[in-house]
Amino acid sequence: MNLAIPDKISNYIGGSLQAPLGLRYLDNINPATGEVYSQTPDSDITDVEEAVGAARGALPGWSSTPVETRFRILNRIADLIEENLDVLALAETTDNGKPLWLSKSVDIPRASSNFRFFATGIMHFASESHQMEHAAINYTLRQPLGVVGCISPWNLPLYLFSWKIAPAIAAGNCVVAKPSEVTPMTSYLLSQICIEAGLPRGVLNIVHGTGPGCGSAIVAHPEIKAISFTGSTRAGREIASVAAPMFKKLSLELGGKNPNIIFADCDWDKMMRTTLRSSFSNQGEICLCGSRILIEESIYEKFKHEFVQRAKKLKVGDPLLDDSRQGAIVSKVHYDKVMSCIKLAEDEGGTVLAGGTSVIVPGRCEGGYFIEPTVIEGLERHCRTNMEEIFGPVVTLQPFKTEEEALLLANTSEYGLSATIWTNDVSRAHRVASQVQSGIIWVNCWLLRDLRTPFGGMKNSGTGREGGWDALKFFTEPKNVCIEL
Repeated sequence: MNLAIPDKISNYIGGSLQAPLGLRYLDNINPATGEVYSQTPDSDITDVEEAVGAARGALPGWSSTPVETRFRILNRIADLIEENLDVLALAETTDNGKPLWLSKSVDIPRASSNFRFFATGIMHFASESHQMEHAAINYTLRQPLGVVGCISPWNLPLYLFSWKIAPAIAAGNCVVAKPSEVTPMTSYLLSQICIEAGLPRGVLNIVHGTGPGCGSAIVAHPEIKAISFTGSTRAGREIASVAAPMFKKLSLELGGKNPNIIFADCDWDKMMRTTLRSSFSNQGEICLCGSRILIEESIYEKFKHEFVQRAKKLKVGDPLLDDSRQGAIVSKVHYDKVMSCIKLAEDEGGTVLAGGTSVIVPGRCEGGYFIEPTVIEGLERHCRTNMEEIFGPVVTLQPFKTEEEALLLANTSEYGLSATIWTNDVSRAHRVASQVQSGIIWVNCWLLRDLRTPFGGMKNSGTGREGGWDALKFFTEPKNVCIEL
């Protein structure tokens, strides 16, 4: 198949590409240039109703489709993603502003891996069985929930969209999905891929639009039995307030303010390379980025000097160029937010050691939204800059004297998504990992993900777990069967 980036995006409902019923569209802006390059549907409750109807109609057939058939279709989707890597990567870079090399090497391959993993996973998914000695055998059936809603964010558009959709349809559900209106293009191209792959009509429905106009209708719809959402903690609270009284299943992957804890006995070169990456990858627009760097006092000055020098060398430039390490911030709204956060940090007494300003990239990107990698020190641990998610290329440095102080600083945040620990002391690694209040802990590495393991945060970083068997369990309903012997 030959995918192409269109001037106007369509909804994908009941197996067909169609205009929004209200015929309203939103401008889709390339953040690297600041220019409109396409339009995306501004769908509303009427489009959601149509999508739910299509999903409901497809449910009896899809939920009873043999697992091996689902396996083949999901693997075909994965194949087509791989075959169309170049156009999907270009679409994501044009939507999101991230470097093209990053889209090609990480985001699009991981989207393919999501479909392939859950295609295989559903073939090997097992349920529990328990024998009551001389009395009965109990076993658990896991059945699809029905019609489910998947709402994904703008920072990793196709990767996180597929992360939700793949386990839902693998488990036999039908889906009404909404990608971010800021980055809709790869989701639209996925709908074309699903048609080519032979996914039955109505199994996946993609409705484009805003959160208030479209997302809220998905959350509130009485026939949608579960919501999987990735986004801000504020939006997560609103979703929970609507969905919880309706007894919908909820998986909320929300914000992060992740600590990166560096002890003096670490592998210095590996730590420095990885910390630079975990701070500024994707312009810091990854929920797992280490935005609070905590450094043992004895190495603080050495770390600060080298880290700042390396951060200053990261090239901010046209995302289409291979030597650009930092691309554009995703939108003007988010650019303004990040810049206001840097100003707040200075008002709170922080010292900007690197960056802190916008960048004008000459040529085609002169009107784009670019910010230098920014490093700040001298802030009090309870200040807003250290407590609130910025979601941009901004990190703070804080020294600590003892392991206990490192834990105090790490756990100060109301978030608890991920943390990174750097030490060659195995006992310390286990000890600190058990006490840091985060759902995901990396020791001497970052963003190393085994899709079989659960993914999710603690505290204000959300509820539920995605990934692996947890995702397949989330999208199924357990039913216990007891047979007396």
